[in-house]
Amino acid sequence: MAIGKVTRFEWATLAVLMLCYALWVLGTTFAAAVWLPLGMVLVAVGAALHSSLSHEMLHGHPFRSPYANAALVFPALTLVVPYMRFRDTHMAHHQDAILTDPYDDPECNYLDPAVWGELPGWVQGVLRVNNTLAGRLLIGPAVGQISFMAADWRAIRAGNSRALAGWLAHIPAVALVVWWMSALGQMPVWAFLLSSYGALSILKIRTFLEHQAHERARGRTVIIEDRGPLAWIFLNNNLHVVHHMHPRQPWYRLPKLYRAHPERYLDRNEGYRYASYGQIFRRHFLRAKDPVPHPLWPRV
Repeated sequence: MAIGKVTRFEWATLAVLMLCYALWVLGTTFAAAVWLPLGMVLVAVGAALHSSLSHEMLHGHPFRSPYANAALVFPALTLVVPYMRFRDTHMAHHQDAILTDPYDDPECNYLDPAVWGELPGWVQGVLRVNNTLAGRLLIGPAVGQISFMAADWRAIRAGNSRALAGWLAHIPAVALVVWWMSALGQMPVWAFLLSSYGALSILKIRTFLEHQAHERARGRTVIIEDRGPLAWIFLNNNLHVVHHMHPRQPWYRLPKLYRAHPERYLDRNEGYRYASYGQIFRRHFLRAKDPVPHPLWPRV
């Protein structure tokens, strides 16, 4: 199947980037002053969209230069995820052979069963709650951030200079946001922090079941045939196996690629498919999609 050449100047991506910043700026200023709940919603949506755009930038959009792309998403609107660390861990994640590996896949939510068995009961309880969609929304950002920072702290202590550089570069990115909120923001600190947490919760909907335990690497990546507001916020990354197969293609081409030959992608991922995010909420809001300890480990 011909997928065409990669676009090198992407007006659509730049337009969404401008909309993203407009939503966030409006939310932290005028909208927050007029009606705080509206401002909080705009900040949450803007920050979540900013994360999706950061994902586009690290995959080489909209410009050839990785420095220009990184500059476009420099402000740390979600506050807690350094762009350089997101880039490094996500690109490591794109090695499909290691998907869902508890040790080698940086974005894996499974644990080695041996490690799971050594955890205190209360920690296992927290992780079980986190394995439902409701839990992922409520405590998922905190659980994920603690795990992410603990792993990076271990890496820094072991001498990983890239991990350290990523966090050092994150300081001015956060400082810019802090300056904006202190100088121009009209939103209380508690509301801004809650909105930023809400953005991370929105993103947890996308990552909740992007990958599953499967004996074959090809069967681990999902297709969610959603075309609603969440798919837009996620920049069509719900068509996740399409993205994994064509990681250099911009977000706005993924639906066309999928619609042209859906059977190709569903054959590729062994039929791992959901019709919509509504279906996922109905099935998994209070019911875990799978266990925390990897059900196939170490046979993956």
